[in-house]
Amino acid sequence: MVQFNHFNFNVLDLDKSLKFYKDTLNLEPVREKEASDGSFKLVYLGDGTSNFTLELTWLRDRTEPYNLGECEFHLAFVTDEYEKLHEQHKQQNVICYENEGMGIYFISDPDGYWIEIVPAK
Repeated sequence: MVQFNHFNFNVLDLDKSLKFYKDTLNLEPVREKEASDGSFKLVYLGDGTSNFTLELTWLRDRTEPYNLGECEFHLAFVTDEYEKLHEQHKQQNVICYENEGMGIYFISDPDGYWIEIVPAK
């Protein structure tokens, strides 16, 4: 049997990313790993209900933004408070694309990663 475990985003400013994920999706660190020489740090974020985590990887020597190509990938979250979350994200000015016909929208994190928000059906 195979199960999902985590997904990774490399981030340029770890503190900024941690604040973003806390403020927009209420994700909290569930575990961390730091290199003994301080060259990298991994922070795994959880939603408090599932075992799936988002791994944020910070590299000390990285100074240039990551090239995300055409951003043809994304992470998706489902919510039973779609309208409330949509309004919150609108106020936070993080919505980067809306597809009203499909009833979904995307937010963009500080590094430009797209995150899809889907209503629970």
